[in-house]
Amino acid sequence: MSAHAVAASQGAQLTPHNIGRRKVASTPVELTGLGFGASVIGNLYTVTPAHDAQAALEAAWEAGIRYFDTAPHYGLGLSERRLGAALAGRPRDAYVVSSKVGRLLVPNEHPRGTDTEGFVVRDDLRRQWDFSRDGVLRSIEDTLERTGLDRLDVVYLHDPDDHWRQAAEEAMPALAELRDQGVIGAIGAGMNQSAMLARFLRETAADVVMLAGRYTLLDQSALDDVLPAAEELGKSVVAVGVFNSGLLSRDHPTEGMKYDYQEAPPELLDRARAIADVCAAHGTTLPAAAIAFPCTHRSIINVTLGMRNPQQVVRNVELHRRYVPDGLWDDLRARGLIRSDVPAAHGHGRSARCL
Repeated sequence: MSAHAVAASQGAQLTPHNIGRRKVASTPVELTGLGFGASVIGNLYTVTPAHDAQAALEAAWEAGIRYFDTAPHYGLGLSERRLGAALAGRPRDAYVVSSKVGRLLVPNEHPRGTDTEGFVVRDDLRRQWDFSRDGVLRSIEDTLERTGLDRLDVVYLHDPDDHWRQAAEEAMPALAELRDQGVIGAIGAGMNQSAMLARFLRETAADVVMLAGRYTLLDQSALDDVLPAAEELGKSVVAVGVFNSGLLSRDHPTEGMKYDYQEAPPELLDRARAIADVCAAHGTTLPAAAIAFPCTHRSIINVTLGMRNPQQVVRNVELHRRYVPDGLWDDLRARGLIRSDVPAAHGHGRSARCL
């Protein structure tokens, strides 16, 4: 089902090519303000049928999304294969693909039948940490083979939390060499923490970082490190995990919803509900505000969301476009529901939404 068919069935209107583009600072790479996170089409937590994955990617394309993020880790290569198949035949200069390095996929000598790291796929392969120069080059070559692409536009170091030295001293210089040769457009790192991402911006050749869950309506800890670094150095940030694993994904949060992959504690559930009430008073919704919030910081150029089927694409695109007034952030600050040092929105009477 196409995006327009889904939109019509849900009463939504999707107009292609108006999601906007923002440049990764000091690089030729431009990202649409909303990106397609391909982890879920690698069968994250549950099986995504192949036809749903294909339809989701087609719907995203029709809606104007031109930034697609994947990784070898996602479904032991399944995400990369599905993304590559969906993009085959599209004009290569019309879209941007990022993938990641740091986990090589190697034969699994002791398979148990199913992957044990959150993806519902066979475990004929296993992940092997490797941030060496050779590991980086091999990983990129393997990704190009799986996707069928001729190049990657952005490459991130993937979760180098326990591998700082090798990642900073071997992997990042290898990526920088490829970037300087014009083989890759931009380089960086993606993590669930913000402190080490700040180090990558300050101490390595990284152009951009992918920040997961640390600048959201419930967690603004990135204001302590990576966001000041990005602003000071003129570098860019891509925001992911903006729903904090689900707690911010509904208009009215309920018990049992997840926060950072665990059941949300009562105090966070209460806070999410309080934020939802303020959103409603301002004529918007909690998930729409959750998508818009990261873009209140001028260094954040994109929000990327996981999309498993065309219905989710339609919903996420509509949420991205929904009106979120700048006054909402002022009200949340005044009520102590977000930090007082969250910057004033830089839109014009409404949130910029990474446009």
